[in-house]
Amino acid sequence: MFALVVRFDLKDEDAAAGFDRLAAETLPGIQQDEPGTLVYATHRVEGEPLARVFYEVYRDRAAFDAHERQPHTLRFLSEREQYLSGVRVEFLEPLGNKGVSGS
Repeated sequence: MFALVVRFDLKDEDAAAGFDRLAAETLPGIQQDEPGTLVYATHRVEGEPLARVFYEVYRDRAAFDAHERQPHTLRFLSEREQYLSGVRVEFLEPLGNKGVSGS
């Protein structure tokens, strides 16, 4: 299993709306074309209207690498910059879980 958390800080309310649209347009491609993506969850942060957090779990590193090469992901990565004031990526090492299988 390969997992990460990404926090996006957005410039303003208009940027947040644009970012949310872009994320919503990207999700169907992930759902339809990425069998190795086990979890791809996007969240607003309570009390922080200009923050978003993505939690991503992949079968393995190869599945993550395949995700990064998908046309919908490449579009998201290139277009997201216009909305961001900051981004933080944290790669995770699993210690145990419930509900997520690495097989």
